[in-house]
This record gives sequence, structure tokens and C-alpha cells, in this order.
Amino acid sequence: MADTDWAGAREQMLLDPTVVNLNTGSGGPLPRRVFERVTALRSRLAHEPMDFLLRDVPPLLWRARESMAAFVGSEPHRLALTTNVTVAVNLVASSLRLDAPGEILMSDHEYAPMRWCWERVAREQGLTVRTFRLPEMPGDPQEIVDAAVAAMDSRTRLLFFSHVVSPTGLVMPAAELCEQARRRSVPTMIDGAHAPAFTALDLAALPCDFYAGSGHKWLLAPTGVGFLHIGAGQEETLRPSQVSWAHHPPAGSPLDERDRFGSTPRLRRLECEGTRDICPWLTLPEAIGFQAELGHDRIRSRMRETTDYARHRLTGWYGLEPATPASPDLSGGMVAFRLPGDTDADALRRGLWERFRIESAVAEHPDGPLIRVSSHFYTTEAEIDCLAEALKELQDRGSTPRK
Repeated sequence: MADTDWAGAREQMLLDPTVVNLNTGSGGPLPRRVFERVTALRSRLAHEPMDFLLRDVPPLLWRARESMAAFVGSEPHRLALTTNVTVAVNLVASSLRLDAPGEILMSDHEYAPMRWCWERVAREQGLTVRTFRLPEMPGDPQEIVDAAVAAMDSRTRLLFFSHVVSPTGLVMPAAELCEQARRRSVPTMIDGAHAPAFTALDLAALPCDFYAGSGHKWLLAPTGVGFLHIGAGQEETLRPSQVSWAHHPPAGSPLDERDRFGSTPRLRRLECEGTRDICPWLTLPEAIGFQAELGHDRIRSRMRETTDYARHRLTGWYGLEPATPASPDLSGGMVAFRLPGDTDADALRRGLWERFRIESAVAEHPDGPLIRVSSHFYTTEAEIDCLAEALKELQDRGSTPRK
């Protein structure tokens, strides 16, 4: 696509013109058509709740499930819709019964609440949590596989890892990690919060036991869209976190066939929480279709283009050094940079927002503070230049926040 085409696509997004948004990795803005769709659905819910919930929702919900399953390479009867990845991971964590003593193994770059989730499981089940260190700047995916394999042993009861590492945007070799775990009879749970639309996700080719994904980031779906893919052989593992109307399926109902509610009896037990607003789920066909019209591969190519620009523009700029590998096998639409070690990350984030209206992820990390740039198709090179100049102004005025 030409630059003018991307400018036209950007016009289809709800973007605050006063903000430089470089943080899709935390939450994506909505395409206008997706916002209009979820608003129309909520209006229908508000005007006639029971007609909407009882008669409109079932076919819409099944269509949404089919759309998401096709997009991520799953099957409708394996895809439970959730509010977000946190809910999906906690559902699995609360259901699994792991043999003790033993260890839950994860990388040292996992999202803190997910680490806390597995630490609670470990405490309750007499296990321990152990981390393996990711290579600092791997040049090949095999380096990551080797690090994980070296950490697995007879005490490993579960391998948990992020498909795309949140602090840096590092893309993990998920299929190879799952294959190595399966050879050792180790179950796998993947945090795929960033993966849908960031990568060409194909769960049919990924031998994992459980995979949790989000729709509110790179897919540009409304807040409240997540999913849990249930791998073959794990159908009986999950225990619903709530008992509701779906708790007792109708006698004789095939558990994995479409029911009159737009689900399957097995999935409905996991999804049904009583009366609630599931309108965000129902917009999945619109969110997926919007990017399909632009071209998913073209979008990822554009994301790579602007990420490469950010890497070139900011490397060496006032002490910044990349923390994300440049290899296409290991990266995508996010690139992180190491900040000077004495940088106050919270103060820098506030300074970028309050003085320049720049939204970018700035965080402390065990290896030092990081700033992360997220690039979607609507990100422009000019916005990355704005970040560079803001950092320069903070430094030149001696006001870069320090600890």
C-alpha cells in the first residue's frame, strides 16, 4: 500500500488528534465501524433486553465464535470466549491439578499478574515456580528453545510462557517450545495476549494444551474480548469458575456440538455467568473483517516498516539501545529500548504524557528501565519523530526524570 492508502486507512480509526499513540500493545483504539457496531448492539440490548439476549444473541454469538476460530486457526468447539487473557489463564490455573512436589516453569519475562497467578497455584498445590532466563538479544529462535529445554527436568509439571513477550515484543518460538514440552509429557499454557493480529497465528499448527488470547490489542476489538483455545485431550480438564444456568446441560446433548445458545454445552458452562453484556464478543466479525479488507499480511508488513523506522531513529538517541532483536523471526510491531539505568520510569511516562501527549509504555524491568514503541498500520513515522524530539527536549533541558 502507498503512504496515501495508509493515511486513508488511518482516517477509519477513532484516534484523538491531540495524542501520539505509541501503545497499541497495552490497548488498541477502535475502528469506527467496530465502535458503531458495538454501540448499535448495546442500544438494542438497552431497548429490549430479553428479545436481544434470547433471540438475537445466539446466531450472532456463533458467528463471532466461528470468525475468531477461523482467524486464529482453531475450531469453534475449542474456543471459549472470555473477557481477557487474565480470565482465561486464571480459569486454567484454577482447574489444573498438578502432581506435587514439582515445578511450574516459565521465562523470566512473564507478565507480573500471570506470574502471581501461578505462584498462588504453587502455594496451594505444594509446588514451586521456577524461571529460566531468556537470552538477552537472541539471534536465532533456537537459543530460546535451548534455554527452555535446559531448564526442563523430571520435576517440571507445566511450561507457561508468553507467545509475544510484553516488555520487549520478543516473539517466542511457540511451536518448538510446545513440541519440546510434549516430548517430555509436560503440559503447556501460552499467554497469547499480544499474538492475535500481531502474528499470523495458527493454533492448528501449535501443539499446546491451552492458549489464551486478547482481542483488545492488535485486533482492535472492544475491551472485553478474549478467548481460551482448549487443546485436544484437555476437554474434561476445565472447571467453570462459576455455577450458572449452563451447569447442567440438557440430557443427551452432545457436549461439543452447537446448541441453541450460540455455543456448545461444554463451552457454555465456561462462558455463562448469568446476565451480562457480551456485545464486545459479537463485534469480532467486524474487527476481523476490517483488517482483512486492508490485508493482514500488508498490515504486518507496515507494522514492521514503522518498527524498523523506530529502531533506526532511536538507537543511540540519548543513550537508547534496542532491547528487541531485529530478526523477523523474533520480532514484529513492537520494539523496546533500554533507558539509562538511573531513569525514573514512572516519572518519564508522566513527563511524556503531561508535556507532549505521547502515550508510550515505560516500565521498570529487572534488567533496567525500558521504553516500548508499538506500531500498528495507523502509526506514522512523524509520530516516532515526535517521541524522539520529546526525549531530546527532556534531556537537553536537564529534566529527564532520574531516580
